[in-house]
Amino acid sequence: MVQAVHHHRPTLKQQNKSFKSKHATKSALKDIAKGRTQRPSPKSTAVNTAAQLRFNRRNTQKQLQAAKRAALVASTRIFNGTDGVPRIVAVIPLCEGIHTEDAVRALSSAVGEELEGAGESHTVWRMKAHRFKTSLMFLHVQCGRYWDALDAAKVADYVLFLFSPTVEVDRKGDTLLRTLQAQGLPTVVSVIPPDPLHSVDQKSRSAILKSLLSFIQYFEPSQTRVYDLSNSSDSLVALRSLAEGHPREVKWRTGRPWLVGEEVEWEDGVLKVTGIVRGARLSANRLVHVPNFGDHAVSKVMSAPLPRNNSHKRISMDIEPQVLSERDPSSADSLASTNVPDDMANEQTWPTEEETNNMKTQEHCMAESLPDAGEGITPRRIKRIPKGMSEYQASWIVDDSDDEQVSEEDSHDDADDQKSGIEEQDLEMVPLDSVTDVETDRKSVVAFHDLDVEEEERQLKEWRNRVQEERDAQQFPDELDTPQDVPARTRFARYRGMRSFRTSPWDPYENLPRDYARIFEFDDFRRTAREVQKAAETEGVEPGTRVTVYVEGAPEGASVTGGLPLLIYGLLEHEHKKTVLHFTVQRNTEYEGSVRSKDPLTLCYGPRRLRVNPVYSQHTRGGGKGVNNVHKFERFLWHGTTVVASVYAPVIFGRQSCALLRETKGVEVPELVAMGSLMNADTTRIIAKRIILTGHPFKIHRKSATVRYMFFNPDDVQYFKPIQLHTKHGRSGHIRESLGTHGYFKAHFDGPISQMDTVCMALYKRVYPRWSEQWSPKSRQSLDGPTSKDEDIVMG
Repeated sequence: MVQAVHHHRPTLKQQNKSFKSKHATKSALKDIAKGRTQRPSPKSTAVNTAAQLRFNRRNTQKQLQAAKRAALVASTRIFNGTDGVPRIVAVIPLCEGIHTEDAVRALSSAVGEELEGAGESHTVWRMKAHRFKTSLMFLHVQCGRYWDALDAAKVADYVLFLFSPTVEVDRKGDTLLRTLQAQGLPTVVSVIPPDPLHSVDQKSRSAILKSLLSFIQYFEPSQTRVYDLSNSSDSLVALRSLAEGHPREVKWRTGRPWLVGEEVEWEDGVLKVTGIVRGARLSANRLVHVPNFGDHAVSKVMSAPLPRNNSHKRISMDIEPQVLSERDPSSADSLASTNVPDDMANEQTWPTEEETNNMKTQEHCMAESLPDAGEGITPRRIKRIPKGMSEYQASWIVDDSDDEQVSEEDSHDDADDQKSGIEEQDLEMVPLDSVTDVETDRKSVVAFHDLDVEEEERQLKEWRNRVQEERDAQQFPDELDTPQDVPARTRFARYRGMRSFRTSPWDPYENLPRDYARIFEFDDFRRTAREVQKAAETEGVEPGTRVTVYVEGAPEGASVTGGLPLLIYGLLEHEHKKTVLHFTVQRNTEYEGSVRSKDPLTLCYGPRRLRVNPVYSQHTRGGGKGVNNVHKFERFLWHGTTVVASVYAPVIFGRQSCALLRETKGVEVPELVAMGSLMNADTTRIIAKRIILTGHPFKIHRKSATVRYMFFNPDDVQYFKPIQLHTKHGRSGHIRESLGTHGYFKAHFDGPISQMDTVCMALYKRVYPRWSEQWSPKSRQSLDGPTSKDEDIVMG
């Protein structure tokens, strides 16, 4: 008998599907598709990604090359032909004894052309270069005319710098070069004018050219050669670089029209300026800026074509002028640059009915408490006199309500903090009959107090001598000495404590000065700039058109030109309104003077020049606002640091450069203090001025210490008790209690402190710039440097 074998049931039963070969052949699949082809997915890996990327890169480069070529042709198209728009060349000498006319005549003689206007009292010289099929307009500037050189470079396509082979560039020329570099330079060409006396031999001339090239490359690295106009070949090459080159774009002029006045006429309050529109479109609905004369409205813009010469009939054909752009009152910009403050729009606090009834009750009780005056007797009055004053002394007090009021404080002057609230100190309402003579008692108290004051002043002077070393190191530039004659709660009434400077909340609309009611605020400054610049691209007269601009409200003095022709700049929408502008600036390394906040300076940005008193603050990395948009006030503009200068100024859009200049009496050329660029327009930026009150740890017991010399009366200790303390060695703590009557207090810290440590308390106050004014060469005021009356006594 066969033994049965036991089989375990398998745990997995694999069942393979039968192979379905039906319709799986290529021919069968083609029959099913019926000619349809599957579109390859762009995300599919089957696509040759490397080939596609290579094709895209080549196509992108081809498009960029075509766009650059089209932009180059478009930018130089208006210069085509001798009757086209002339290229503007600013001729600026950098040394004394250079004749600009000789240099320009050397250029014209290189191609055998005539220089129109030279030798006469014309502000503009013209030359038609038939060889290069273009025309040139020269704005010649006399040596030493600093402001004329800046204005000429603003509207020029090229700047022709003239050097002397025998005279070095002095301080005036160096300052002019630095200012032009900060303002923004177009294409630069450097030359040496012809030397008819041959004061320098040919061997030395090559060394001089190399030295001058090294000098100009410091300011303009793109320079590769300095041309010698005594050589005809160099003159031809220099003229070719002016006549055939592509003018370099100046960033701040992008999207802005300007015009060089060829003919200027003033009639019945209307200034008629004839010239060629340059830069961008010029619209009559936008305002124009006339240097030194402010902003004005344009009534209309009319064409002013030159008469055409008919070569066959040899007659000139006059073309009737047409209106190209006319002012529309519904969409035109207003001349109002500031708001009119409405005092009634401020917060009004009306007394409640209960407060009114209580006030009436108090007046009734006071009237009943006073007896009626007898016949022939002066009615009894209550005078407000200092406590402890005798009746004889009180009789000299003049009862005038005007004398009892505290004068209004200037929101910009820090020195006025010392005056606020002192008049009402230690005053109480005392009837004259109840005043007793306490002078004898007070003399004894004062005599005893005088001895203590002398001893404490001696100890205070010894302690401050130790702090003198820290002044030199400038470790704490914000330290202040607490005044002994004025209570600290009165002197620093405007200051506040902050637990964290970067994160503690601060309302930007709290206790604003009156000037903030006059300025404008933008919800989104960058978005407004984009919308304004986009709208300006399709409105107005195209560049390259010869027009006559009718400017309303301009004074008659604007028609009288000096060394340069009249220049006008077109403004964008809203650029006449004033707001708070912030510029990131760096100090000029060659300027050695002291620059404090609120010093009077001249601000040059865009087409404007203003007299400003900027306020400096710290510049955070990346230009961010932080959590609370609070930035520390800087008392001085130090070397090697980037700060933010805040001013009240008209709005300007785009990438704008700026320069801060200081004018002094008796000096023709101002000094360049700082240069930078526009950051933004932000009225909510809080500039917080910090002061640090310091105290000396008199007695120390572990984490507790008795501190003195920070305050000098117990009321100040109680007033500043909630504010956090810190030490120079990094400890933090709080005031526990006041000790005695001389301002001593007990403080507790988060760790043990040493006897050599210093206890500090930081207080903050928001500061604002001063109102700016239009710059004018005739109104030279406040030129003697800093005004330090509004600064605290700073240690360090």
